Amino acid sequence: MKTFTAEELAEYSGRDGKPLYIAHKGRVYDVSESKMWKGGRHMNRHNAGADLTTDIQAAPHETDVLERYPQIGVLEQEKQPKRPMPGWLAWMMEANPFFRRHPHPMTVHFPLVFLLSNPVFNLLFLITGHRPFETTAFHCLGGGILFMVVAMTTGFFTWWYNYMAAMMKPVAVKIPLSLAALAVGVVMFVWRWTSPEVMADPAGVNVVYLVLSLSLFPMISVIGWYGATMTFPLENE
Repeated sequence: MKTFTAEELAEYSGRDGKPLYIAHKGRVYDVSESKMWKGGRHMNRHNAGADLTTDIQAAPHETDVLERYPQIGVLEQEKQPKRPMPGWLAWMMEANPFFRRHPHPMTVHFPLVFLLSNPVFNLLFLITGHRPFETTAFHCLGGGILFMVVAMTTGFFTWWYNYMAAMMKPVAVKIPLSLAALAVGVVMFVWRWTSPEVMADPAGVNVVYLVLSLSLFPMISVIGWYGATMTFPLENE
């Protein structure tokens, strides 16, 4: 069987009429005949010509599905720089592959929903005058701040563990916007805590509070968009 380097494997992505090869745990498979790999992409997420050893851990099927396809070679194992980590953390990563990829995707939804809910409920309060809407907006803001810290912590870990902290456009956008959203959230929370009637009288300087609340819409939307592109890459990327 042929031994492929990562660069050689990347050539077999289905482009220019070439076959579709993927690698898993050092084995290279030809998936050209699979209907699930038409166009060189599987489930609009995984590209042919790549080592999917890590990715397949998150798949809804077992790895034995790969045995349906012919193994045509082996992948040359490149020496990866060691990531220093405490012994207990290294053990947890090996014993529970779930923690290698899922903590951030699992926690990131909470701050997105909570922080987007804040301007929604604030607007409902302004339209209806129903005070519980404004109270709910305040509670959502607190939840968003809390879970934003959790999501950012797991996000940095996932970026470090899965991408070797390599700077990519989605990361370059998400980091400053996340910090900005967190700062806006903290300022709003303290403001609302010390001035409970800030939304009841949205005039003068209090207008700034409403503007900050509405600014969460574009910031959180962009953060969510770029986060999604890392999980489900766009066709032209």
